[in-house]
Amino acid sequence: MIRLVIPGEPCGKLRARTFYDRRVGRVISKTPEKTKNYETLIRELFAVKYEGFPPLLGAVRLRVNIFRGIPKSVSNRQAERMEATLVRPTTKPDASNVLKAVEDALNGLAFHDDSQIVEILVQKYYSRIPRVEITLEGVS
Repeated sequence: MIRLVIPGEPCGKLRARTFYDRRVGRVISKTPEKTKNYETLIRELFAVKYEGFPPLLGAVRLRVNIFRGIPKSVSNRQAERMEATLVRPTTKPDASNVLKAVEDALNGLAFHDDSQIVEILVQKYYSRIPRVEITLEGVS
């Protein structure tokens, strides 16, 4: 079983910007820097913690717990309710966009291809310590 914690505010995968570049005479798709940086952070943390790890073979189960920071503007009572999971985040980033960033970052490192993922559970919570917790395991 692989467990990885990505510290900091969760970041969803942003849409690539497509434009026509007259200099090269073709359409170019550019991934936003924020997305590149977040995926690189995930890759580097994985590479450091699981150095020399051979990618999983076969079916894979992926669990992603997203912990958004509690906004400073909320009351102490509301913050306590958020931390007790009585209030869950319905704000951006979307759970699916964070999931896509995680899948793309771990592609080729933790598993050969994200098509191997057969089970996914993504949950969003509030926490005083923003982070993303990832759990990966092979499915028998």
